[in-house]
Amino acid sequence: MLPGDEHLVQAAELERLGYRAIWLPGGQIDDLSQISKIIHATTTVRVGAAILSVDRYRPEIVAAFYAEMQGAAPDRLVVGLGGPQQPKPLQVMAEYLTSLDTIDPPVPAARRMLAALGPRKLELARDRCAGAIPLLVTPEYTASARQILGGERDLVIDQMVVLDTTAARARETARGPLRFLSAVSGYPANFARMGLSAGDISGLSDRLVDALIAWGDIDSIVDRITSHLQAGADQVVVTVLTQDPQPGMMDVARGLAAHLPLWSSSS
Repeated sequence: MLPGDEHLVQAAELERLGYRAIWLPGGQIDDLSQISKIIHATTTVRVGAAILSVDRYRPEIVAAFYAEMQGAAPDRLVVGLGGPQQPKPLQVMAEYLTSLDTIDPPVPAARRMLAALGPRKLELARDRCAGAIPLLVTPEYTASARQILGGERDLVIDQMVVLDTTAARARETARGPLRFLSAVSGYPANFARMGLSAGDISGLSDRLVDALIAWGDIDSIVDRITSHLQAGADQVVVTVLTQDPQPGMMDVARGLAAHLPLWSSSS
């Protein structure tokens, strides 16, 4: 999260640029008021949480926040849910979703998305939510996820990008989040399902980086986004990775606005 209110100014600019949705990364959500501030700083754009960990936010807290936002800004909050990092995660998530169904007032399935990678999690997203938000996936994965979800559910792909044509530097920037996420339950197994070898995964090889992170010039990033859309994604969330002297999130957002019909960006 940026200091002061700069992120709110950026959110308003993203809306003016024509983005249909702004997704706030879960690692930046210290409390739910950060989501409401972005909703109040904009007028019509949908605002999603990508994602709220069910280990951290009890269902009654999420339901109360959804009801508050529904009253203030109807149908603009999308509740993205993820986790849990505990035994029997599918059962725990199913029970959490049941709580959201039965709390008064409930959080409707049509207003919630599920962070999902494996087939069973995608099936849960299809059956109990509006759709799925996969992260660190290839366009080929997007096509297979679309088959599981069917045509009635939303598929929102979170694509990390680096606007940098210097290969070694761009890949090193990309490896920052990969070093952490490659150790999180679910990701290594999904990397393997996508055809990456044990050596690719353990060493964060160039092959793995290039498959999962879009880097290069704006045209290269546009090509990756387009590949996901052609494979069946409804939206592509653009998460910008950067280190000096690479361009930041708003530079990328402005560049994409000049090249694409607009879907969504992370704030």
